[in-house]
Amino acid sequence: MMTATFLRNSIIGIALLFYLPVLSQVTEDDLSVYKQLCREHVCHDYKLMYRNGGEGAFRYPFLTPGSKSYSNVLWDWDSWLSNVALRQILTLKGNDADRREAVAYEQGCVLNFLTYTDVDGYMPIGIDQNTDPKKIRPKDVYHTNMHKPVIAQHAAFLTQQSGGDAQWLAPYFGRMEAFINCYRLHHRHAETGLFYWQDDMAIGVDTDPSTFFRPTASSASIMLNCLMYRELLAMQYLATRLGRDDRAVIYSRQADSLKHDVQRYCWDERDGMYYSVDINLLPARPRKQTFFGHPFMLHEGGPRSYPCLIQRIGSWAGFMAMWAGIATPEQARRMVHENLLDERTFCASYGVRTLSKQEAMYSLDATHNPSNWNGPVWGISNYMVFRGLVRYGMDDEARVMAHKTISLYGRDLMQHSSLHEYYNPDTGEGIINPDFQNWNYLVINMISWLDNLPLITEF
Repeated sequence: MMTATFLRNSIIGIALLFYLPVLSQVTEDDLSVYKQLCREHVCHDYKLMYRNGGEGAFRYPFLTPGSKSYSNVLWDWDSWLSNVALRQILTLKGNDADRREAVAYEQGCVLNFLTYTDVDGYMPIGIDQNTDPKKIRPKDVYHTNMHKPVIAQHAAFLTQQSGGDAQWLAPYFGRMEAFINCYRLHHRHAETGLFYWQDDMAIGVDTDPSTFFRPTASSASIMLNCLMYRELLAMQYLATRLGRDDRAVIYSRQADSLKHDVQRYCWDERDGMYYSVDINLLPARPRKQTFFGHPFMLHEGGPRSYPCLIQRIGSWAGFMAMWAGIATPEQARRMVHENLLDERTFCASYGVRTLSKQEAMYSLDATHNPSNWNGPVWGISNYMVFRGLVRYGMDDEARVMAHKTISLYGRDLMQHSSLHEYYNPDTGEGIINPDFQNWNYLVINMISWLDNLPLITEF
């Protein structure tokens, strides 16, 4: 009789065969060449991300995403993830002088944002050198998107890298707390406890259909909530390092509560996937109406009993629940074997499609402002999925994701001597923005993991 374990292993083995299309075309020699190309490119050009402060809107040095399209701008999650790659580069290549030089640029990314954060907690998403500092804040700070919840993660990452010394952050910790409070008071849905985008402006994954062109304050994004969960854990860590144990307890409780809410409302047992949810529902209470000239209470006999509706839109962002550590081990197994490994949806020759191929919105168009997240492969989505796989001990699948990403970038460097912002998932052709640096450089972290070298990871 076929045992359940044998059946499960057989299914996993078959799924992995579908997950390996690019590996059948890439030899170990090819992969070695691609690794070397990636190392040389990243380690040679990384300082092109450095920008000096003291000019225009910037008081401190900072890291820019790179390329002509982003030459003098500081972005929220871009600078954080670029910094994770930078530390890996400096671990492999840099000397003590290089590491000392980088600190001002690294800390400056955090301090520039905190400079423009007031007691109301609003923090800008990005800062441009030529922006009038007086115009960085919108008129209505409570009903517009602000900095993604990654500022504490960035600060915690740098604090960990410096041996736990958070004193550089001490004068600004109150502003970070105001930032978290602003999210909790003005960007959080009371019925579910989930955080939501105010609109579809600068949400990071620009064209994510769960938010893009949707009504305001309607999308409790799975990506946003996964970022916030890790942000609260980072706040707990920073509070501890600054001797604020009372605050650390509060942030720990808030993180636990949010994890429970995400598991409760964003997990879809039917599909084995995490999704964003729609919170744009009419009030649950019965409403006065008139019917055939007679007053009555609409829905009085059956009021709404659910606080949100799952948006069953297959987005790579659902895998962020693995990156964040929110998914249970069984949920992670289902997400990978029922979704990630499926060539009909997410699995592509060069990584993870940012939108399931089965969605009507699937597109590989070359768009900028907004950038296209409705199908193309991005370096950051490949990396975040890779990190989630590693977190849950799925090393075989993580190795495949790393190989696909290295092959993608190696071929791009061989053909064009540069990297692009995003790519065709099937052919590996760059779609827009050559000379893009930013989180593409996280490929060096993947290579280090493959080669069992000292590894730098985000907080």
